[in-house]
Amino acid sequence: MAKPPPTGLAVPIEPLVTRVLAPNASAYTYTGTQTHIVGRDDVAVIDPGPNDAAHHDALRVAIAGRPVRAILITHHHRDHSPAARALAEATGAPIVGAAATVRGGDGEGAAVDAAFDRDYAPDRVLTDGDGVSGDGWTLTALATPGHTSQHLAFALEESKALFSGDHVMGWATSVISPPDGDMGEYLASLETLLARDDRIYYPGHGEAVERPQRLVRGMLGHRKQREGQIVRLLTAAPRTVAALVERMYVGLDPRLAGAAARSVLAHLIDLERRGVAAREEGAWRII
Repeated sequence: MAKPPPTGLAVPIEPLVTRVLAPNASAYTYTGTQTHIVGRDDVAVIDPGPNDAAHHDALRVAIAGRPVRAILITHHHRDHSPAARALAEATGAPIVGAAATVRGGDGEGAAVDAAFDRDYAPDRVLTDGDGVSGDGWTLTALATPGHTSQHLAFALEESKALFSGDHVMGWATSVISPPDGDMGEYLASLETLLARDDRIYYPGHGEAVERPQRLVRGMLGHRKQREGQIVRLLTAAPRTVAALVERMYVGLDPRLAGAAARSVLAHLIDLERRGVAAREEGAWRII
């Protein structure tokens, strides 16, 4: 991994795009959330990040008094959207992008809204194909549900760059956590991206993805491999989610065990929906 830039530093990464790294590195956010500023004379801000005073100040410095046409949100997890409120107050810009709704009820004891920004309230919800534009730049929303039910990516038409949020990241595969996260939707969204010809991805976490179609093909293969593991293990014997994680993720960082369990559950729910697996007395089995 290349050394990440210092937090709070405005880093130009192409003529229309500047990146500012938030100071919220963790096992789930890698080096932190990356806020992207698009435009020259007027700008859009994509995923302003956590509610952190130092990051607010860094964004104001990077914007440098330019008009902010929109604050765009790929999804309203707490590491992506909370700073939007302070930024909107400071600039007068509307908050636009993903809807605030969260799908609930998977029966596995998940805290449905634990990861979400409960105060998120967009001024305008964008759907697939909706656009936001300024002087010399156009951003088009692309529906990419899966990591969350309302996840969006944003395509910069002038340079064929895609801001992929947490759907495709530059350091790890996305966590799919039911009930709001959905494995079937996630895989379908990857297929949508595979059919596109974007030049580069700028994710919410991790380095830029310079060969995006190759990475997306690999991610699809990885998920199919995980599904195959689950089917083989359940064919041998019914198992709980915890037992599957123990067999599938040998040597896993204990801090990530919960995320692994959520993604395994997402696979199981997808298999159940397709008539391959079923729940029975606290465990899962092949039908």
